[in-house]
Amino acid sequence: MSRLQYFLKRLALSVPVLFFGATLTFVIFRFGPIDPAAAIVGEAATEASRAEYQRIRVQLGLEQPVLEHYQQFMVDFFTLNLGQSWVLAPGTDVVDLLLIYGPRTAWLAFWAVLIPIFVGIPMGVYAGLRSNTMTDYSLSLFGIVWRAMPNFWLAIILLAVLSQSDALIGFDWNAFLVETSVTGTPDLSNITSPAGFAAATKQVLPAAIVLGSASMGSELRIARTAVLETINSNYVETAKANGVSERSLVWKHILRNSMIPLVPTITNEAFLLIGGSVIVEVVFGINGIGWLFFQAAINGDLPLVVALVFVFIVVVVIMNIVQDLLYVLIDPRVGYEGR
Repeated sequence: MSRLQYFLKRLALSVPVLFFGATLTFVIFRFGPIDPAAAIVGEAATEASRAEYQRIRVQLGLEQPVLEHYQQFMVDFFTLNLGQSWVLAPGTDVVDLLLIYGPRTAWLAFWAVLIPIFVGIPMGVYAGLRSNTMTDYSLSLFGIVWRAMPNFWLAIILLAVLSQSDALIGFDWNAFLVETSVTGTPDLSNITSPAGFAAATKQVLPAAIVLGSASMGSELRIARTAVLETINSNYVETAKANGVSERSLVWKHILRNSMIPLVPTITNEAFLLIGGSVIVEVVFGINGIGWLFFQAAINGDLPLVVALVFVFIVVVVIMNIVQDLLYVLIDPRVGYEGR
């Protein structure tokens, strides 16, 4: 099996995963403990409310036979007809809401991924190349402590420190470089200009640090372990015996092979971004998909919650496809097992 065939096979396997996720979402929507029509209408027991309740059940498809409703549900979801919000933004398509709130979460996620990749991995590689030294011990301890801090606790502490930064650390965070607040939604309308880019980046930086903190600690420790295992490999010893320079040894032999166990760690950050963004966006007031999901959940906007759950499933499946693609590009042995 070639690497292309291996990747196409993995890509095909993602289709039943999507069907299973959509089916599970339908079951929660149709047979879950919350009646979406009752959540939309409220607790009023008037004649008008009962008529409205029945109308909404018909519009949501809850009066259809289960099989017919399931077929329509699946067709709608896989054609991106995700329905409408009924409580937060009555009558607004979910796709329109995603276009409004999605870029904010994407901007937060972008920095939340870059921070652990360009901070955690280099620190882990550096520690592995200088194992059993004070630098190694210090970086390893830093990774363990940083990994152990819960996101919600770190978010609150960072929010408190930056809100009182003038008194606590000697400078005003709000006025640093560009004028922004500690909390709030980043303005992405002027992101192409240097000033707009700086302001939007600074606005989400504290939240991105919190969201990427767990990944940074994990990537630091895994990168260190991977480098140590690679250094002790036979092919590295052979390269040393053949007179390969240290620079070429590190970049060509050690780093590339050390990246292989890091691929699932990096791509699995999708789970952290999905789960952690809800808490982080609420704490820092970033009105993104996580904040929208939280508001939909506490306000009983079940059609919107169900649509967002399906979107989260699609994101996770896409990240798994990216993971398989990275494996194919980094490791030439992929697809050739058993030959």
